[in-house]
Amino acid sequence: MTKDILVFVEQRDGHILPAALQAITAAKELTATTGGRLTAALVGSNLSGIADAVAKTGVAAIYLVESDALGKYNAVTYARALASAVKQADPQIVLMAATSMGRDLSPRVAIRVNAGLATDCTEFTIDDSGALRVKRPIFNGKAFNTVHFNPAKVQIASVRPNTFGAPADAEGAAERISVAFAAEPGDARSVTKEIARTGGDEKDVTEASIVVSGGRSLKSSENFKILYDLAHALDGAVGASRAACDAGYQPHSRQVGLTGKTVTPNLYVACGISGAIQHLAGMRGSRRIVAINTDPEAPIFKIADYAVVGDLFKVVPAMTEEVKKARA
Repeated sequence: MTKDILVFVEQRDGHILPAALQAITAAKELTATTGGRLTAALVGSNLSGIADAVAKTGVAAIYLVESDALGKYNAVTYARALASAVKQADPQIVLMAATSMGRDLSPRVAIRVNAGLATDCTEFTIDDSGALRVKRPIFNGKAFNTVHFNPAKVQIASVRPNTFGAPADAEGAAERISVAFAAEPGDARSVTKEIARTGGDEKDVTEASIVVSGGRSLKSSENFKILYDLAHALDGAVGASRAACDAGYQPHSRQVGLTGKTVTPNLYVACGISGAIQHLAGMRGSRRIVAINTDPEAPIFKIADYAVVGDLFKVVPAMTEEVKKARA
């Protein structure tokens, strides 16, 4: 009997993450091969509005694990909740976004349901035995690892953000299935009392489809405002090189590179970044790279799709104005 594919749809504060919708697109491509149904799992509180949005993606059923105790993300309670949904849905494959939550949650759930796990995957196929086969980048994208799953067990994989597009709207009423959840005595030891958002309303560089990054050439944290202006006009995120972060121009949570975060946006704009190998390791997977630098011999121009030799303090504001005009 062909089994279904279940997608864990990550939501935060009532908003579905774009990366979670992209995981649904990956799952849709797989269902064309497996012949199973596409289903989704939601974990949290007050999920009715979010479930309505998920239903528009074309899923056949939505498993809802809903409780006031799940209002804030907690690794212990969310792992148990999602594992309960997986056991009740009994899918062949489980996909989720390779976000900070996905990286924390996926191994915990895999242990609970005795499943195989591969993380940060970029390609998904089904082999002749009916097992999932995935490709995942290793060594900062310099090589790829192909993982074969045991078809006799549940197969869990996380999808690298921005690898797939958002699913098209689809008509149809998805079946709503409630999954029981009850708090356990041990939960009190790991209760989440408060979540402090240190980055304000700014997007995280690992989840944004457009990233505008700056280097030490910005000279101060105040000068990063011109990058934020461009990023906001493009609905993107702001990143920084290690040198800029070490100088205190930006927090290390925005650092892109070997010792920072790996990003794979559709567009990466490098402003005043020379292109040290450590930085390139964190952004070489970007689909389109625009580099702005006064040095025509800057190493980053070797991997850039578009190179602008010029003063970023003149070029970036001009780009921002043109983007605003185009979007007006």
